[in-house]
Amino acid sequence: MNKNNPIKPITAAVAVACMLMAMSHVAAQEQKPEEEHELASVVVTATRTAKAVDKIPGAVSVITQQELATQYLIADDPSQALATYVPGYAPSRQKMTSTGESLRGRQPLILFDGIPQSNPLRAGMREGYFADSAIIERIEVINGASAMQGMGATGGIINYITKTPRKEGTSYALNTRFASQFESDSLDWKTGLTVTHKSGDFDMLAYASVQRRGMGYDGSGRRLGIDAVQGDTMDSHGNDLFLKIGKTFGEQRLQLTLNRFDLAGDGDYRSVPGNLARGLPTSSTPGTPIGMPPRNKVRSASLDYRHNGVAGGSLAVQLFGHKFSALYGATNTSTFQDRAIAPAGTLWDQSQVVTDKRGARVTWARPDLWVEGLELTAGVDWLQDNPQQRLAGTGRTWVPELKFRSLAPFTQLEYEFGPVTVRGGLRYEDAKLDVDTYTTLAAYGSRRVQGGSAEFSKAVKNVGAVWRFAPGWSAFAGSSEGFGLPDAGLVLRGVSVPNQSVSNLISLQPIVTRNNEVGINWRGTKGQFGLSRYDSRSKLGSVIRITSAGIGLVERVPTTVKGWEANAEWRPSKDWSVFGTWATTDGKTAATQGAPMDLDLGARSQGPDKAVLGANWKVQSQAQLRLQATHLRDRDINIGRRVGTSNLEEHFKGYTLVDAAATWDTAYGRFGLSVENLFDKYYVGYYSQSASSVDVNATYAGRGRTLALSWNRGF
Repeated sequence: MNKNNPIKPITAAVAVACMLMAMSHVAAQEQKPEEEHELASVVVTATRTAKAVDKIPGAVSVITQQELATQYLIADDPSQALATYVPGYAPSRQKMTSTGESLRGRQPLILFDGIPQSNPLRAGMREGYFADSAIIERIEVINGASAMQGMGATGGIINYITKTPRKEGTSYALNTRFASQFESDSLDWKTGLTVTHKSGDFDMLAYASVQRRGMGYDGSGRRLGIDAVQGDTMDSHGNDLFLKIGKTFGEQRLQLTLNRFDLAGDGDYRSVPGNLARGLPTSSTPGTPIGMPPRNKVRSASLDYRHNGVAGGSLAVQLFGHKFSALYGATNTSTFQDRAIAPAGTLWDQSQVVTDKRGARVTWARPDLWVEGLELTAGVDWLQDNPQQRLAGTGRTWVPELKFRSLAPFTQLEYEFGPVTVRGGLRYEDAKLDVDTYTTLAAYGSRRVQGGSAEFSKAVKNVGAVWRFAPGWSAFAGSSEGFGLPDAGLVLRGVSVPNQSVSNLISLQPIVTRNNEVGINWRGTKGQFGLSRYDSRSKLGSVIRITSAGIGLVERVPTTVKGWEANAEWRPSKDWSVFGTWATTDGKTAATQGAPMDLDLGARSQGPDKAVLGANWKVQSQAQLRLQATHLRDRDINIGRRVGTSNLEEHFKGYTLVDAAATWDTAYGRFGLSVENLFDKYYVGYYSQSASSVDVNATYAGRGRTLALSWNRGF
C-alpha cells in the first residue's frame, strides 16, 4: 500500500470518533442542561463573522486573556504562548527572529485586529514582535490552510484580538513585570499604563509601555549566545503606544485603532562562537558589535465600520495601513562582498526589510436568506503590498521593490438544520506582481534582470460540515484551500543566471495548499476535549534549502504534511483543572519535481512531536497556582541525504521543561510569581540542534531557571 495514502489515517480518526460518540451517550445522561450551551458560548471572529466553535468545520484554538496573562508571566514571548496552547505550533526560538516557528509545518497568516502582520513576499521572519503583550485580550487560531482572511494562510490563521473597555466610567491600570536569573546583567523589566473610558456609546482604550531586557543564562550558568545578525530579544529595549477609540450609533459602530511599536537591540554584547567538538554552544561577551543593532519598527492603523441593519444583514468594512521595518545586524558574509567597493572579506553591511501595506476588507452577512437557517456571507478584499530589501550600510538594492496588488471577491453559504451545519465557499484571488528592472548583488554575478509582471488568478474553495450529535459533543469534516506565494524576494535576489526576466521566473508561481481534516470536540462545565486528523498537500510547494555557502534557495517541490492533534481540559472541581495538548507532525517533500516524496521536512519548516501537560490549583478565592511541563520528542531525519550542496540530515535530542506560576489578589493589586525552567535544565533549542547544528555562530542554548515577579493594579 502507498504510505502516502491518507485513507488509513482518516479511517482511524473516524473510528476514534465513533468510539467517542458511543461514550457520549453515557456522559449525556449525567450532564446538566446548561452544558448543552457550553460549546456554543465560545465564539471566534477570525472566520470573518462571529461563529461558535461548534459550527466551524475545523480545529480552532482560543487562548483566553487569563491563559495569556499566566503564560506571559512565565515568559513574555508571544511565540512561546502559542507553542504552549496550540498543539501544532513549533517551539519558540527565544529570539527576535521567528525562523522555524511554523504552524502544522507551514507558515500561518498573523493578524492584529484583522491587520495582516505577515510578509510572505519577503519573509524576514520578524513578524512575531509587533505589539505589547499587555494589550492582547485573546488569540484565535484557525488551524490548517484557509483563504478566509486572504493570502498567506497556508498553515492557518493567528488573529490577535486587542482589549476593549467593558465597564462604564474611567479606569487606570498599572502593570509591571521583573524577571532575573540573579546575574548582574540578567534583569528584565516592563512597565505599562492602561487608561480605559466608557460612557454610553463611546469607549476608549489607551496604553503606553516601556521595556528593557537583559541577558540570559543557560542551565549550566553560561551566558546565552546573542543573535546579533537575525535579531535577539536579549540586551534590548522596546516601547509601545496603542490607542483604540470607538463610537456606537444605534446599529452602527465606528472604531479607530492605532499602534506604534518599537523593539531594538542595545548593542552591548557580541557573539562568541561555540566549540562544537566540546559541546559548547554559542555564547556572548560584553562588547560593541559592528554596525547598528537589529530592530523592529511597526506602525499600524485601521478604521472599522459596522452596520447591523444593511439589507437584512450586517456590513463590516475595514480600511487599514501597516508599515514594517526590520533591520538586521552587520555581517561580512560572502553575499555582501563586492570588490568594486572593498577588498573581499572586508565589507560589512546590514540587511533591512521594509514593507508598506494598504488594504480594505468588506464583509456582508445575511442570516435566514430565503429560508430559515441559510446564511450568506459575501465580500471583497483589496491589498496593496510593496516590500523591498536593501543593504543599509552601502545603500545597495538586494531585493527590488515588489509592487503587489490583490483583489479577491468571496462568497460563502452556510445552512443549519437541526444539529447539522454545512458550509461551502469560494474565493477568487486575482493578483499581480510588478517588478522594475534591477541588478543583483556582485555575489550573484551582478546579473541584470529584466523587469516585468507576474499575474496569478486562482479560485480557492472550502467545504465542510459539523454534526452536534449529543449535548456538548460535535464532529466535523472539512476540506479547505489556502492561497500564497513563495518568498518572492528570496527568489529574485538569488538570480545568478544571465538573461532572466521576472515574467519568466517559474519560481514565482503561487502556492495552493489543500487541507483535509476530520475531528471531534466536546465541551461542558467539567472541561473540554478535541481530537483531529489532517492531511495538507501542495503540488507546487516552497522549501528553503541552505547551500554549503550559507545561501538560502527556494525550491518549488511538492510538500505533504500529515498529523494528529489533541487538546483537553478537565475541571474535576471548582478549585482544580488539568490541561494538555499533543501533536505529531509528519512533513514530506521531494528532492525535485517528479522525484519520490521521501524527504522529511526540516526544522525550518516543521516542529517536532510535542506534548504539554499542566494543572491549575485555586488555593483560595484570591490565589492560584500553575504547574506545566512541555516535552519535545527526539527527531532524526534524512540520514545521509543531500540535494546539491545542501545537507538535509538533522538530529534533535528532545527535552522536557517544567514551569510554575502563582498569582494572588490583594487590596493592593494582583501579584504574580513564576519560575521558568523550574529544574534549571540545560538544553539546546530545537532549531539550533537541527538546522544550525554545524554553525558555531548560531547554536543557541535555551534559558535556564528564571524568576519573574509581576504587579498589576487598577485605579
